[in-house]
Amino acid sequence: MRPCAFLLLAALLTPQPATEVEITAEPHHHLAFENAFLRVFKVDIPPHTDTLMHWHRHDYIFVQLGTSEVVNAVQGRAPVTVKLQDGETRFVPGPFAHIARNISDQPFRNLTIEILEDAKLRESTAHWPEDRGLEILHGGTMQILFVKDGIRVTEFELQPGGVVPMHHHTGPHLLAAVSDLDLGEKYLNGVHRVGVGHLESGDVTWLAANHSHTLTNVGPHAAKFVTLEFP
Repeated sequence: MRPCAFLLLAALLTPQPATEVEITAEPHHHLAFENAFLRVFKVDIPPHTDTLMHWHRHDYIFVQLGTSEVVNAVQGRAPVTVKLQDGETRFVPGPFAHIARNISDQPFRNLTIEILEDAKLRESTAHWPEDRGLEILHGGTMQILFVKDGIRVTEFELQPGGVVPMHHHTGPHLLAAVSDLDLGEKYLNGVHRVGVGHLESGDVTWLAANHSHTLTNVGPHAAKFVTLEFP
């Protein structure tokens, strides 16, 4: 075999590095919501399927929908196998590129919430009076999970009829439904605003700043959701 032909054959047989794509071009990531603060992608990876190597240019928070087991293959690092539970919520600093490989027999589903102003928020001096803690509610629980990039992340679980008592939001926030849910709202002084209403698992809604309200699970089943409060 001629040397040039041998070199060509060797090049063809050598595994080529995966070409990175932007998250918006990765077919398992579906843009569901976007504003000046964040972008929300609904991620759906069938069993025993890989994503493309894709970029996360910003810090992000993910909310797991259902249980799954995934191999996280970050470019330049050894792959790591992660078991995730329904509703599990984590902060992930960017930037990096990776492949997510669903090795379970169930679809891998999550909400990937990119923080578009992460660089600015890392320098934020905003202070939350509470940044961790569990509160027992009437018919449910409210647990502050963490504060990252100035954003406070809280998990709520409400039984039918359970109530989150009157509370105030100085900044805007995102509500992400882990379960299907029906939430009724009552606002301070009877001020009428568009309520949360019915959301299906994986739906999100954006709520404006400077309002006080209660939330009640008016549905027949337990409701689970996560909020991301901006300073």
